[in-house]
Amino acid sequence: MIVAEIYKQGDGKIIGFSVDGHANTAARGFDIYCAGASMMSQSTFLCLRDHLKRDFTWDAAHGRLMLRLKDPPDDKTEVAFQTMLIGMKELEKLAPQIIKVTEKNFLGGETK
Repeated sequence: MIVAEIYKQGDGKIIGFSVDGHANTAARGFDIYCAGASMMSQSTFLCLRDHLKRDFTWDAAHGRLMLRLKDPPDDKTEVAFQTMLIGMKELEKLAPQIIKVTEKNFLGGETK
């Protein structure tokens, strides 16, 4: 299962995300659900890094990408994150047994 956690601060703005896991619906490299989730999360990463030039912490491993802004979110980062969230929720609608999207409050280094 692919689990996407979207981290929000108190005002509801997104400050980061974690996407972890595999769909296991096809052979490696041919799984459309893994490809979709990977492209949405990686495109958000690249948008924040290369286009918006934002500073963030991140960690990546096989089947996992985590990102958290170092500075407060703004309207531009919100567009990038919301676009990813919309796409992930659409994938979840198509395959709820394969993809789970949750939104969590981020409070000083931990999620609730």
